Amino acid sequence: MRDDPTLVEQIQRDLQDVRWLGPEEIRSRARRRSQRKIVVATVVLALAGVSAAAVAAPGKSPSTVLPVASASPVRHEIPLDALLQVTDLGQPDNVVWLSQSGLGEPVRLDLMLGSCRTSQGRSEGWEMSILSRSQTLLKEDRPDTYGAGEALVTQDLYRLVPASATQLLATMDDLVAPCAEWNSVGEYQVGGATGTGSALHRWTVAQRGFAGDGAALLRHTGSQPVDQKTGRPIAAAPKPTSTAVVRVGDLITVLKLGQSGTEPELRRLANVAARRMCAAANPAC
Repeated sequence: MRDDPTLVEQIQRDLQDVRWLGPEEIRSRARRRSQRKIVVATVVLALAGVSAAAVAAPGKSPSTVLPVASASPVRHEIPLDALLQVTDLGQPDNVVWLSQSGLGEPVRLDLMLGSCRTSQGRSEGWEMSILSRSQTLLKEDRPDTYGAGEALVTQDLYRLVPASATQLLATMDDLVAPCAEWNSVGEYQVGGATGTGSALHRWTVAQRGFAGDGAALLRHTGSQPVDQKTGRPIAAAPKPTSTAVVRVGDLITVLKLGQSGTEPELRRLANVAARRMCAAANPAC
């Protein structure tokens, strides 16, 4: 009898920890979304050239190839304690945890950044992972309103072939360069008004080296969407958003905060995340 489990057995064992939303929970959360939020989301998606269906159910890459792992990695699975914990947020009360695991997923840094690149005939440019864990921590408005509050943090944690993990951060400036300024144009519908709108988007790598074996702060800003014909605003200007990308060994984590989050808090959590990744990384810290 074998004493050491195979990679497949380890992954299957790891997936047993996953907490999945039931159909009723998903439908209940969807009903709580206000009409105003739906309208704004429609405008943003239209101007980004992304369909709502694509966001609701992320598609699989048509030619996804699972990378081959390094010769003799010490660790395969990503344990739950390698993720940020509720106590790391300083908000221990009424926090809902949503999680899932994946195999062979692209390391998507920013959905709209990928749309910018493909609109220019380029590939999205994402590196491929071997396996991943993702989580969203939600702050409930009240204990009886399951998941109705804002997202406090979303985290994707990936294990990559070591060379791919290193390359992701080394080539991020090249990845972002075509989207330093991108004018997105698309159809919109707000209330009874329809037309063609436009908005200017910018991405920059704002900071590096603040956590782990390497890190980058990816910042996105967007102008107020306007009707292309009349120049009149059709929605409020989006709040700038920041994404922290941190590498520890062969692990990459992608962190985003909710609307009330700040860049100093994002950098703090990036350092906490790096420390939690240490024991699961190859090589360990």
